[in-house]
Amino acid sequence: MNMVATLARNRATSIAVADHLRACDDSFVPALGTRVEIDEYASKIVARAERFEAWDSDHLVGLLAAYCNDPAHQTAFITSVSVLPPWLGQGIASRLLRACVEQVREGQFKHIDLEVDSRNSPAALLYQKHGFAVASARDHTLTLRLAV
Repeated sequence: MNMVATLARNRATSIAVADHLRACDDSFVPALGTRVEIDEYASKIVARAERFEAWDSDHLVGLLAAYCNDPAHQTAFITSVSVLPPWLGQGIASRLLRACVEQVREGQFKHIDLEVDSRNSPAALLYQKHGFAVASARDHTLTLRLAV
């Protein structure tokens, strides 16, 4: 079944972000709730990150959060990419990544970095498909970089 989501930027409230992250918790490797307090993390994302969002009516189905607030280093950092399980395979993460790359490029940044657990092969493959390459590796954490 092909479902259509509408893209938006910075529309979600911290409550909507927290609810979305909880619904996606098991998709993160390791689970997000084991690494952060989700309500605090959602509040930080809403306060400090650029959010690229996919919506089905009033329901947040996809989220990419990136910190684009350090132009001196000319590197943006993607802190989170998540899509609700029923919406996986619809190209939402790719659409959100393309929107983020376009915005970062317009902001005169030179790179986008992100971290992914090496055991999360679907996510690592998605990022590599979009041109991200391994910049460093430590334990199970890969730092990937895209030149924009």
